[in-house]
Amino acid sequence: MTEHRLGIIMNGITGRMGANQHLARSIIAIRDAGGLALDGGDRVMPDPILVGRNEDKLRRLAGSHGIERWTTDLDGALADPGDTLFFDTATTGGRAELLRKAIAAGKHIYCEKPVAANLADALDVAGLAARAGIKNGVVQDKLFLPGLRKLKTLIDGGFFGRILSVRGEFGYWVFEGDEEPAQRPSWNYRAADGGGIILDMLAHWRYVLDNLFGEVESVSCLGANHLDKRWDEAGQPYDADADDAAYATFRLKGGTIAHINSSWCVRVRRDDLLTFQVDGTRGSAMVGLRRCFIQSLADTPLPVWNPDVEQPIDFRDDWQEVPDPEVPYDNGFKAQWEAFIRHLFEDAPFPWTLLEGAKGVQLAEAGLESWAERRWVDIEPLVP
Repeated sequence: MTEHRLGIIMNGITGRMGANQHLARSIIAIRDAGGLALDGGDRVMPDPILVGRNEDKLRRLAGSHGIERWTTDLDGALADPGDTLFFDTATTGGRAELLRKAIAAGKHIYCEKPVAANLADALDVAGLAARAGIKNGVVQDKLFLPGLRKLKTLIDGGFFGRILSVRGEFGYWVFEGDEEPAQRPSWNYRAADGGGIILDMLAHWRYVLDNLFGEVESVSCLGANHLDKRWDEAGQPYDADADDAAYATFRLKGGTIAHINSSWCVRVRRDDLLTFQVDGTRGSAMVGLRRCFIQSLADTPLPVWNPDVEQPIDFRDDWQEVPDPEVPYDNGFKAQWEAFIRHLFEDAPFPWTLLEGAKGVQLAEAGLESWAERRWVDIEPLVP
């Protein structure tokens, strides 16, 4: 058995998502398990170098995980031939340029989405990676959620019959930062920094819809800037000029209609922070991050409209929960990291490339165009 070292430049890793999901629950978890076992018996041991702008944050994060390598010098890290993979989870606005630098340095690429702040940059980066012959991937974490994995099993098994519609509700109240600290970074609410929920979340909904229900063919989107003043990490007020809510309808290949509300200005009274209701001719499902409930045609009640009496039907009674598998689902971010590492070392399939990431940016741009022009926008096939 041979142990292969994988040197990973992890840029922008001190943020909440980077530190928790990508570092602690993915790379460190793989390291603590003795590395990732390959099919032939060899193992891959991740060796990260943490890169960021704040020395104190980097030092504390590295020390908490027993990591010796960290730096504020990204160019120096990119110049090291021993680190062959560049991972970025910094702000959206600067991502395309960072990826260009990493590609020019000959690094393989794995990054958060959106892959760029606009489609032109996203396609440019995807083209550069393809011409350089480097392996590349984009985080598509929602596909690995336990709830959506259960849903995919139902779809593949024909439970729904013909899927008619998908209704999604995403979001929660993100505090403005004056009376309670905000749960999200301030750049999310500044347009100049690549903020805005349309760019952020429609990039997610593109891969969810494409992979589960059918390719997106057109979109109608209404955005909103509900809260135009927020307070940053230093407690200073700033103009929050990016959209913080989006109400979007999608027409999918095959005829399914999807509607997804995304908002950072909504209080939650539903099963989870993200839910999808899927309705088909033979059955329906209500899916959250981890749980999935179904109602078959045979179990569907017969309601009668009568607002003059108390509703006699408890509409939750006739739903059944899909059980967890015998082998529990692993952390979704870790599962995709492992799939990408296998892609690097075994050439295993990895369909979630930079071009797939560009599709998410394409849908976000179409959503913004739809909002600005108050019309449906068709989604054309992307040419690499």
